[in-house]
Amino acid sequence: MNIAIIHPDLGIGGAERLIVDAAVELASQGHNVHVFTSHHDKSRCFEETLSGIFQVTVYGSFLPRHIFYRLHAVCAYLRCLFVALCVLLGWSSFDVVLADQVSVVVPLLKLKRSSKVVFYCHFPDLLLAKHTTALRRMYWKPIDFLEEQTTGMADMILVNSNFTASTFAKTFKRLHARGSRPAVLYPAVNVDQFIEPHAYKLNFLSINRFEKKKNIDLAVSAFAILCKHKLTLSDDVTLTVAAERNELLSSCLCVLYTPTDEHFGIVPLGAMAKFVEDPELARGHVVESFSVKTFGEKLNQYLVDVVSSPKED
Repeated sequence: MNIAIIHPDLGIGGAERLIVDAAVELASQGHNVHVFTSHHDKSRCFEETLSGIFQVTVYGSFLPRHIFYRLHAVCAYLRCLFVALCVLLGWSSFDVVLADQVSVVVPLLKLKRSSKVVFYCHFPDLLLAKHTTALRRMYWKPIDFLEEQTTGMADMILVNSNFTASTFAKTFKRLHARGSRPAVLYPAVNVDQFIEPHAYKLNFLSINRFEKKKNIDLAVSAFAILCKHKLTLSDDVTLTVAAERNELLSSCLCVLYTPTDEHFGIVPLGAMAKFVEDPELARGHVVESFSVKTFGEKLNQYLVDVVSSPKED
C-alpha cells in the first residue's frame, strides 16, 4: 500500500518516536511510506528519518510558529493545513493517510475519496490548553470545537492507551454518544534493542526532554535529600545523549517518571519492557501499569526505600 503520514514537527519527542517507529515497521512490511511535515531539523531528529527507510518531505517551514509569541495553536493549525493541502494537490492518492496530533487536516484529506484517513490522538489538545481567563476561553472555544468535529470525521481513530481512550470518551462526549470508540495502538518498544541485563548500579534514571513541564527538578531535589548534602550537578547528575539510553535502562536501579498528570508515553513502556520496578511516579495517568504510585514530596523517602530493599533475582 501507499501510505502517507502527516505530522506537525518531526523532532525528538515521544510523538515523533511513535511516528518514526510506525513508518519503519510499515516500510519493513513492504509498504511505500511517505512522511510529510512542516519542520524537519536534520541536526535534531531521529536518525531513521535520515536513513532513507522512508521518504520525508517538508512543506511550509517558512510559515510562522507563533505571532509575537502568541497564537501558537492557530499557527500550528495553519502549518498543518498547508502540509495537507500540498499533499492533496501535489501527490496522487494514497491508500491510507495517517494524520497525527492535529485533526483539523482530516476533512481536507477526506476530499480524496479513494484514501482512508486515520487519526492518531495522543491526548485531547483542549485538555492541554489553559482556559484560565475570559480572553483565553474565547480564543480556545472555536479551536476546541474544531478539534472534536474534525476528529470525528476520520475513518478510524487511534489512541495511545486505555487511559487516553477513557479520557477521549469523557472529553469528546458528542463523539462518544455517536458511538465513536477509538482503538488502542500503543507506542512501540523494540525489546531486542536492550543489552543483556547486568549488575544493578546505584543509579536512578530519568528519561525526559530538558523542559519545565517534565518536572525533572522533583527527581533532582529528592536525590539531593537522599544524599544528605547539597547537590552538585557536576558530581552527582549526568545528562546523557539518547544513544546511551538503552544501556542505562539495563543497569539502573529505578526509573523515575516525574511529569504530573502527563498522558501515557514511551518512557513507561521502555521501563516496563526492561522489568524495572515502579517506573511511574506521575500522578494518576497510567492505567496499564502494573505499579502506579503517587509520591510528590515523599519521593525522597521512596528512593531511600528502593536503595535499602534487597534486589530480587
